Amino acid sequence: MIYSTRPYSDMADKQAMAELAQAAPENNLHNVDLPYRLSSWALDDPYNTCLWFDRSGRLAAWAVMQTPFWTIDYTCDPQDEADLLPLILAWADQRALQLAGTEYNLPAWFILAFKEQVDRIRAFEAAGFICQANLGEQSWTKVLMRRKASLPVANYHIPPGFVVRSLAGEDEVAAYVELHQATFETKNMRSAWRLRTLHHPAYHPNLDIVVEAPDGRLGAFCIAWLNGSDGHIEPLGCHRNFRHYALGRLALAEALRRLKAAGVDQIYVETDNYRDTAFRLYENMGFCVLQDVLVFRKDYETGQDD
Repeated sequence: MIYSTRPYSDMADKQAMAELAQAAPENNLHNVDLPYRLSSWALDDPYNTCLWFDRSGRLAAWAVMQTPFWTIDYTCDPQDEADLLPLILAWADQRALQLAGTEYNLPAWFILAFKEQVDRIRAFEAAGFICQANLGEQSWTKVLMRRKASLPVANYHIPPGFVVRSLAGEDEVAAYVELHQATFETKNMRSAWRLRTLHHPAYHPNLDIVVEAPDGRLGAFCIAWLNGSDGHIEPLGCHRNFRHYALGRLALAEALRRLKAAGVDQIYVETDNYRDTAFRLYENMGFCVLQDVLVFRKDYETGQDD
């Protein structure tokens, strides 16, 4: 089949992109949390996206070069995937080379698949992507975890003077961005990105949780997203200076309670499969591994020193 293509244009495109992913949630790692990912500054340049349309004008696939995540996000209609995935990978390859010397430039790009998606894995490997699962100490895999919203949530002790509450809207975006950057030790989170999430039609202010310290500083955050009966946690973090208070657990617990109150049945989260602090937190809060996620990497000549 012959497909037409164009870059992302407007919010109507974002909605159509999300609907395509949500039409086959079992095939896609990111569904409910797409409002967060599709608000990122990668889309400030529309040519970091590509949309594929069939002859009838139906959206059949899309892809985004997600610089903040170092990841190629993509979705395609399952019935057309055999034809579309090679086109997506070829476009991503060309776009990665075009980005050399720009703020979107990266020395390596990653793309993900569920472990049982063997056809996708073959396509990735044919395009030069290398699985990161068996590299010794450098191995990297991820998991998609799920929790029943009906499970009870413990009432954890809130340290004196700390407050678990919703983000105070636009007035607190700068403080949130500072916290996010410090927590993950990266400048990838930006105010414009965070502001876009606040104005997205799928955003729920009461699901945007922060923990305020006695001195007024923000110490932890957890944003939850919902679509129908499904919820998703993205992102969750705690500043290193407050980790001994377990503020991330407090924020997550509050998000779980609020998602349940909103009528959600299942709650999802994606995390690294190291059995590290984040994994153990989710496991202790009732999340179980639903899918193993393989990470594939391809390196590019960037024209810059690493």
